[in-house]
Amino acid sequence: MLPQDLPYRPNVSALIVRADGKLLAARRTDMPGAGGPLSEGIWQCPQGGIDTGEDTRHAVLRELHEELGTDKFVIKYEYPEWIPYDLPEHLIGKALGGRYRGQTQKWFVVEFLGKDSDINLAFQNPPEFDVFQWVSPAEFLALDLGFKKALYEHVLAHYTSRP
Repeated sequence: MLPQDLPYRPNVSALIVRADGKLLAARRTDMPGAGGPLSEGIWQCPQGGIDTGEDTRHAVLRELHEELGTDKFVIKYEYPEWIPYDLPEHLIGKALGGRYRGQTQKWFVVEFLGKDSDINLAFQNPPEFDVFQWVSPAEFLALDLGFKKALYEHVLAHYTSRP
């Protein structure tokens, strides 16, 4: 089967903001650089699949709880469209169970209402992230975002242009 014949996996993702406007960036444990200095590794926003019949708003809050170990979030905004991204060619047939060409994501802006100590990256076993940091939108885009950089540029351009 050709990559373009494979479907996209439905997914939710969250741009997590604090009251001071900083964004949460989390470093993946399954990529090179994990466990090293903050200048290394692949960073992203929490995301995950949508269970069959699950509402996207429920899915994003569930994923945040699973990946960050806390439920201290409130949804502030839902991106109006689904945003697809393709996996790099070398990952097609391997990542996402080998059944998808990429993912189509429903993005949310969520506000974090807790303290950093409320975040428990070890809540999920195995953890998806080894460390997180709060950064400005420009600092976020300066991180190594891997093949999803264009996706994050699109999402952050929309986020920073909203009134």
